[in-house]
Amino acid sequence: MATSSVLSTMAKRLEGKVALITGGASGIGKCTAKLFSEHGAKVAIADIQEDLGSAVVDSLGGPSNSTYLHCDVTNEEHVRNAVDKTVETFGKLDIMFANAGIADDNKPRIADNAKADFERVLSVNVTGVFLGMKHAARVMVPARRGCILSTSSVSSTLAGAASHAYAASKHAVFGLTKNLAVELGQFGIRVNCVSPYAMATPLATKFVGVNDEDLENTMNTLANLKGVTLKVDDVASAALFLASDEAKYISGHNLFIDGGFSIHNSAFRIFQYPESN
Repeated sequence: MATSSVLSTMAKRLEGKVALITGGASGIGKCTAKLFSEHGAKVAIADIQEDLGSAVVDSLGGPSNSTYLHCDVTNEEHVRNAVDKTVETFGKLDIMFANAGIADDNKPRIADNAKADFERVLSVNVTGVFLGMKHAARVMVPARRGCILSTSSVSSTLAGAASHAYAASKHAVFGLTKNLAVELGQFGIRVNCVSPYAMATPLATKFVGVNDEDLENTMNTLANLKGVTLKVDDVASAALFLASDEAKYISGHNLFIDGGFSIHNSAFRIFQYPESN
């Protein structure tokens, strides 16, 4: 009986937890919402895509397990309301996953970048994450517990992997993560982010202008780790780990899900094997 109880607890790593996921209607957010729910969490989906968000709620078993909240993360009242409604609906907030993000038009040269486009990316990717963190902290500090996650990117450490706006925004997300981890540690609140390599998501395929298969084939060719393709499920699994008690002493960390891409200098070929091997 004791063994069965332990196994049951391990199978439900977020049992009794309540999570709010911005950008939860598609891509990484949608996959994470489903995984969190499978592990026992009640999940609030905050997104501007009402039909997709409602469909995710239905897939998670309806209002008893999840709820959809219309939320533009650049609007502070929307974010405040999303946090308050989550607490009102499920009684608390244990996990905030500030995941919503956008990319700008594929114009890599700074001379081609419009100021409005740069500010639009930062408003979602930086201000949106800041607001999610701020209002999660507002309800977590009195409870003296909680976990705040956000989605960064390999562009949080690498130069030349994305546009100037996107790279700046993802560096900022990690900066916010570190700063907030220091502030909230005194309240027992952990703050971390995940930084994936490129994968097939609606955001990525729209940005590059190719289908899922072509994007994956291209990224596999450029990848450091061969023989495996990064999927949104892998990022969701990383978020699950960081949100769970298994990561109870991990804070201020940027978890790279990139197969070693961000530590690989492609100019150095000393480990190259002959083609026959």
